[in-house]
Amino acid sequence: MAAPPSTGRRDVVVLGSTGSIGTQALDVVRRNPDRFRVVGLTAGGGNRDLFDAQVAEFAPGFHGLGEEASTEAAGRPCDVVLNGITGAVGLRPTLAALDAGTTLALANKESLIIGGPLVRDRAGPGQIVPVDSEHSAIAQSLRAGTAGEVRRLVLTASGGPFRGRTRDDLRSVTPEQALAHPNFAMGKVITTNSATLVNKGLEVIEAHLLFDVPLDRVDVVVHPQQLIHSMVEFVDGAVVAQLGLPTMLVPIALGLGWPDRVPDVETPIDWTRAADWRFEPVDDVAFPAIELAREAGQRGSTAPAVYNAANEVCVEAFHDGRLAFVEIVDRVADVVRAHDVPSEHTLTVDDVLAADGWARDLAHQLIGT
Repeated sequence: MAAPPSTGRRDVVVLGSTGSIGTQALDVVRRNPDRFRVVGLTAGGGNRDLFDAQVAEFAPGFHGLGEEASTEAAGRPCDVVLNGITGAVGLRPTLAALDAGTTLALANKESLIIGGPLVRDRAGPGQIVPVDSEHSAIAQSLRAGTAGEVRRLVLTASGGPFRGRTRDDLRSVTPEQALAHPNFAMGKVITTNSATLVNKGLEVIEAHLLFDVPLDRVDVVVHPQQLIHSMVEFVDGAVVAQLGLPTMLVPIALGLGWPDRVPDVETPIDWTRAADWRFEPVDDVAFPAIELAREAGQRGSTAPAVYNAANEVCVEAFHDGRLAFVEIVDRVADVVRAHDVPSEHTLTVDDVLAADGWARDLAHQLIGT
């Protein structure tokens, strides 16, 4: 993650500018005009009025809607590309930014997870800066030691809105209940993934790929307060953690300014107030998504892409009333275990997209849609 300090104002391209990550990134830019300048904006098109207002305010040299626009924007000259797109559609823009040699502030975890070695092979040293709060916390904590001194990574999870419930309790969960995240306001897919812990499963694979730590040395612990964003355990027994309020402003600002910090981007924790912090093991019976993600990650190649694609279909089916909450991960497991991972060869974009399409088709068949 080492990179030389920057000088002067950075030119920034924001992909997914109307989403949660994109709007917060633009707020960081808005409050720090001496440090950042927006030169590109793209979005999916679901909130055209907001996008038009962003274009009018920031007057970027390039703007557009859709995947092709995002891929083009990611390859244009700039200092930082913030990929805030949700889903597999973020893969081509991620590759375009890496091929251009630009620093990639990556909030679109799916592109790394489904691209796997394809993305890692394209990335230069320190070129990918994680924007997920957990992985940003690990990147910050890793500054305390060398790679050879790391014993394990520990990702924290809020446990979602259903922490403590049994599998039987979860059978009657409604979409409205699944969208009631205790700490964050996010989009439908990410919020549902947080409720099933699929999001944490994806983050386990992401941590493995980002930091080159074996999957069996990436742990998850439930921490409902989400004030510790993640931790690194070193070989001498020391544990270094990054703490802060449960918001995304610090990781977003670090993604834009890495390795430099942006002053006053967030309010610190108030240490004058008494607080209890709790840690619990993950209930893998009620929430099997993390262990399924490890299974997909161990198989490698296109298996993580299948895990992600099947889940996206199943989440939509749940919100359409075609699938029960507990069946989301059950059907994802069926798809992952039906997938034949290709024999060893160099992974291509076509391989990934073909596996993605196959998984979506099978998921639809299993659901009956």
